[in-house]
Parts: sequence; C-alpha cells; structure tokens
Amino acid sequence: MSETPQPPALDRELHHPTRLALAAYLSACGEAEFAVLRDYCQVSDSTMSKTLSALEKTGYVSVRKGYFGKRPRTWAALTLTGRRAVERHLAALEEIASAARRAGTETDNP
Repeated sequence: MSETPQPPALDRELHHPTRLALAAYLSACGEAEFAVLRDYCQVSDSTMSKTLSALEKTGYVSVRKGYFGKRPRTWAALTLTGRRAVERHLAALEEIASAARRAGTETDNP
C-alpha cells in the first residue's frame, strides 16, 4: 500500500499576506525602518505594529528601537529562524504550484 503524500507544510505564522510580504522584504535586506516596511506593505501604523509584534513573538523578527537625531525610530530584521521559516514557506508554496501544474498537464493529456 502506498502512502498518501503529505501536503506541503505552509507556515501558519507567514500565511497572512502582510506577514509574508514583511518577511519576504526583510529576507532581502539586513534591517528596515518601520515606515519603510509600513509603506511597502501598504498598511496602517497600527497594522504594521501588530504584524511586527506577532512575528517578534514567534522569534521570526527582531525589533530594535532607537533614535535618528531626536526622533524615535523602530527597525526590524529577520532572525535566522525567520529566514529559515520564509525559505520553507516559499518552498511549500512552490510545491503547491508545481503539483497543480503537473495535475493540469495530466488532465490535458488523457
């Protein structure tokens, strides 16, 4: 008897589009300022703050607060755990897409 293949393991913490966009952006840079992330994800300050907090709780993001001149600033960076999670999540998404393409090809050629 053959085993039923397991579905690819999507990461629940990265499944939400804003979390995934944030993590993907951070995977391409060392660190980014809060406003840059907010603007990139096209969300409000509140939503970005909640997103960063959620990913920080999972250990995927580290948050650093400081000042630029006299103005307070917040920077975020993807942790090694976060980088690995993004890689696994993207690999799972690619596997889902590849399986769908294979299935579509099989049904087109009876």
